[in-house]
Amino acid sequence: MPSAGLLSQALASGIFLGALYGLIGLGIGLGWGLLRQINLAHFAWVFLSAYATYELKTRLGIDPLISLVMLVPVFALLGMAVQSLLMRFAITPFNSLLVTFGMTVSVEALLQWIWSADFRRMASIYEEHKFRLSGVVITYSEAITLCLSFALVGLVWWMLHRTDIGKSVRASAEDSEIATAFGIHAKRLGIWLAGLCAALAACAGVCVALMFTLAPSQIFSWIGVIFAVVMIGRLGSALTPLVGGLIIGIIESMTMALIAPTWAPLAAFMVLILILLFRRGHE
Repeated sequence: MPSAGLLSQALASGIFLGALYGLIGLGIGLGWGLLRQINLAHFAWVFLSAYATYELKTRLGIDPLISLVMLVPVFALLGMAVQSLLMRFAITPFNSLLVTFGMTVSVEALLQWIWSADFRRMASIYEEHKFRLSGVVITYSEAITLCLSFALVGLVWWMLHRTDIGKSVRASAEDSEIATAFGIHAKRLGIWLAGLCAALAACAGVCVALMFTLAPSQIFSWIGVIFAVVMIGRLGSALTPLVGGLIIGIIESMTMALIAPTWAPLAAFMVLILILLFRRGHE
């Protein structure tokens, strides 16, 4: 049986990992629930942002937090451009899955071409510096990821529920024809929302670069767990991806501490299956 200190550290690690899961899942859930698109390219944007952060820090010495400010508008424009292209060709939800999967494969190939398939780790003071809280060791990278995830989730929730643009987006997602009849420009809002999702991917990519070793092939290893996070919650919600991410992150970390690391994915997906069955039984 692991010690209390080890279990506390595992719980903290699960919370930090879950916050990152929730931040990545936030963009996926918003696009899926409000735009009716399953955007696998979101994972490509996350890792493209992570590698860009790595490059800016390694080559130019730019602090990752400054990179965050630089990358957010660039990826927002990228997301808006891709959404404009998808709307132009009237891509259906299923076709969006295929098209964005092709984009993801292309981005993976681009990353391998530029940075090769080797593992790369970004050295930063945020990973080297640590502090202790109630016996738990926390790196600055983990604290930044947690704070950024909660701040962005809160900001997105406020935008969707307290601003006219957010209310228009939700109305358009419910019934675009009725929303258009009331003067809401659904296509313009869809492009704006896609830019927001890509900006969230850029933020998540900076956190990935801070916390993890990078390799292009890792893009696909994140897809399963993030979809589990999104499916636990409600599509189009700002808060439930974070809750789902924390649940999955804590389960994975505690499973690794109590049983074995190889059991972590199985435990997480078993919880997902049970939640979906429970939800189905109460519908």
